[in-house]
Amino acid sequence: MHSRHKCMSVLSCAIVMATFSQASYAEDDFAKWKQQTQDSFQEYKDKRDKEFTAFLKAQWQEIDLLKGVELDPAPKPVVMPVAMPQPVKIPEPAPAIKIPEAARPEITTPTLPESKPEPVVIQALPAPAVKPVPMPAPAAVRKGQKLSISYLGGSYTFYYDPKLKADIRQKIDEHAVSDFWSALSLADYDDLVAQINKTSDTLQLNDWAHALLVHELARAIYPDSDSSQALFTWFMLAKDGYQARIAYNDREVFLLVPSQQPLYAVPYFTFEQLRYYAVRFDGKAQNLGQVYTYDGNYPGANKALNMQLNNEALSNGKAISRELSFEFEGRRYQIQAAYDNERIRFMNTYPQLDLEWYFKGWVSSVASSALQRQLSDYMKDMDEQQAVNFLLRFVQTALQYKTDEVQFGKENYLFPEETLHYPYSDCEDRSILFAWLVHSLLGMEVVGLDYPGHVATAVLFKGSVAGDAIMHNGKRYVVADPTYINATAGMAMPDFKSARPRVIKIR
Repeated sequence: MHSRHKCMSVLSCAIVMATFSQASYAEDDFAKWKQQTQDSFQEYKDKRDKEFTAFLKAQWQEIDLLKGVELDPAPKPVVMPVAMPQPVKIPEPAPAIKIPEAARPEITTPTLPESKPEPVVIQALPAPAVKPVPMPAPAAVRKGQKLSISYLGGSYTFYYDPKLKADIRQKIDEHAVSDFWSALSLADYDDLVAQINKTSDTLQLNDWAHALLVHELARAIYPDSDSSQALFTWFMLAKDGYQARIAYNDREVFLLVPSQQPLYAVPYFTFEQLRYYAVRFDGKAQNLGQVYTYDGNYPGANKALNMQLNNEALSNGKAISRELSFEFEGRRYQIQAAYDNERIRFMNTYPQLDLEWYFKGWVSSVASSALQRQLSDYMKDMDEQQAVNFLLRFVQTALQYKTDEVQFGKENYLFPEETLHYPYSDCEDRSILFAWLVHSLLGMEVVGLDYPGHVATAVLFKGSVAGDAIMHNGKRYVVADPTYINATAGMAMPDFKSARPRVIKIR
């Protein structure tokens, strides 16, 4: 029995040793496979960068960047008309004619019943619940050189490979650009790309804010060279999958990116029916003229910037207050409006977009919560028509009017928060703010009315409201002009009563 037990022990040890040996071989095989995979991927990256570096040395052409398309060139009124406090009774003309969707709608004054509808109590919607933006967690990987940047009100830390800081030749040409790309492609850029994306996800950044973050890193790494900043931003965006390109002249390098939305007053060139815009991140205009650029994208880079402002991005929760006052139906109201100054700074970097993107822009909780709460309290016992008129009077008279040309020296559409910040606003700014208030507080459908040289809105009422209106998609929208001082719903500005506006669908 003793001999048998001894044999069993030896056999067990042999099995255990064989098992450990097999596990060791498996671990070795896995390690070899992992290393081979990494080597293969690095070889692929090296091959891709090697080919692109060679491409950059040869595929340049001289072109003229086209001057950016201007926004609505029609001049806006310098002084706004004032409606009579008690408008005269509007006569009953012919009913409104339904206009096909493809056609521009006429302003009409339809016949309505003599009797007034039952008052509808408006239950003001609460401000949308928005979770506070968390601060990004410290980078998990602690390798490379530490870099802290100030980014629109916050301080953020990154770690980067020192090889990502490369010298650029004094003379800017295709060789300088190619050498810069080649030098950066030898660095560990993937880790920095991952850190940037993690920060963007945490801060809920849209594409423009993401690109601005990359540019801030470029400024920190290359504080003394605008051209190197443009080259670094180009490299990192391309490695992150964006269709970034660059152009250069004998003085400077310029970043070029396509956008999902048209950009205005930004120079561009077109390749294969896609516009590449020469963007800046400081909100300043530039006129490039003749430059050298190339026709081709880095392999795998296929994303265009989505410029929609669709989340809480960059709101640090610090409110700046502004007191606004107005009169409505013989009573004076005081409103404490608020906005986040870092959001204003961010929006100031934005290229100009089509009007619809300002109507659709997200409003931060800093600006929305206080304003919505105060206005909701005042409107809680109003019917829908009275509530709309109340909001009209607030926007018409609590804000001072000046054209963009006078205030900014150029056409400059504003998001609602910017309208609360700047001392003056014009017709499209007021319409954008008013449309957001009506939709968010009253839950009513609103459309924008884009006339040549003027912007207003129209509201879809549940009950019958007399006055000027348009028919759109089979629905009757009553004109509400936030710039026509003291005008109520149903009163179009006299100079635009017979004009045919473009209808902007908002939400």
